[in-house]
Amino acid sequence: MVQVLYFAWLKSRTGCAEEQVSPPAGVHTVRDLACWLREQSSGHAEALADLAVIRAAVDQEHVSLDSPLGDAREVAFFPPVTGG
Repeated sequence: MVQVLYFAWLKSRTGCAEEQVSPPAGVHTVRDLACWLREQSSGHAEALADLAVIRAAVDQEHVSLDSPLGDAREVAFFPPVTGG
């Protein structure tokens, strides 16, 4: 099981702040997980449609979408953050 967290507009589009998922065996990277999650509901499909504008963290460490999941307990998806 992996705890998936959604922040900002990803949270509103998926309709949840967090969920427990059991991805299939073919899900090896954060990108794979996002692609699999898109298939779970229309809200997930909308939220994760453009992966170029989504950032991720695995077990609270920022990672690229091509990073392996390994034995991750938590994956967070969020929009890019800007500061001024």
